[in-house]
Amino acid sequence: MALVGSYVALSKPLAAALPVFLLAWLRFGIGAVAMLHWLKKPMNEAPMTTKTKQLVFLESFLGNFLFSICMLFGVSLTSAVSAGVSMAAIPAVVALMSWAFLRERITPRIGISIACAVVGIGLLSLSKQELATPIQQALGSDLVPNYAWLGNVLLVGAVLCEAAYAVIGKKLTGVLAPRRISALINLWGFALVSPMGLWMALRFDFASVTSGTWLLLVFYALAASVWTVWLWMTGLKTVAAAQAGIFTVMLPISAALVGVLVLGERLNTTQMLAFGVALLGIVLATLPVRTR
Repeated sequence: MALVGSYVALSKPLAAALPVFLLAWLRFGIGAVAMLHWLKKPMNEAPMTTKTKQLVFLESFLGNFLFSICMLFGVSLTSAVSAGVSMAAIPAVVALMSWAFLRERITPRIGISIACAVVGIGLLSLSKQELATPIQQALGSDLVPNYAWLGNVLLVGAVLCEAAYAVIGKKLTGVLAPRRISALINLWGFALVSPMGLWMALRFDFASVTSGTWLLLVFYALAASVWTVWLWMTGLKTVAAAQAGIFTVMLPISAALVGVLVLGERLNTTQMLAFGVALLGIVLATLPVRTR
């Protein structure tokens, strides 16, 4: 999650240089090449059942494809602050889904950790100034309020997709190796975004992209499609989904730290308090549990 926040903050130039669907298509394509050797079934792994294949598709469709669409268009119709406040609900929604679908027990300490995560992300989001997005400017200020409700609905959809990603991932780690899960869901992501990606590629001037942007794209693709997914799935093998959801607080924290250390931004008192509360939630979630 810390790595996700880092590349989200550093990949802003990519979004300015490449159309969204083309960027996603190139990301999944580079990831597919890098993880080609991960697709082979290990000797000790059972063949995938129909249910497992369906879960792999849903993991990619909800966590990669639909989440990106809901988040990008949701932010474009509301604001970055609204998106941040909505994302604060992810740890709680993951806990509810893990209780409903995985029958995981939410202990009081994990409950407090979830509350700290929600409060921390919420404070961090509310401490930022609202900025008009390029799409808002394109639509015109008189049209934006008419679609704010749709933006909020899409952001709620993004929260549900991200929570489903954690819960489905937990089920998949019981039957598939983390490397194979990463490769399979990336391949599905590539297939889902290919129609729009190819259409954008035919209309785009690739000569306008600088060498520095290409290097950043490779880092973004490897981090987003390979490293972070593999780390997340490996962790889910031994960590409960509800507990794993708490670690999503590292995304906004690391993104903000990159902004401070690399982009020259400043932290205010509210943001520092938000960091403290969010990190307290992680400490509570990772403390050893005494057993009789």
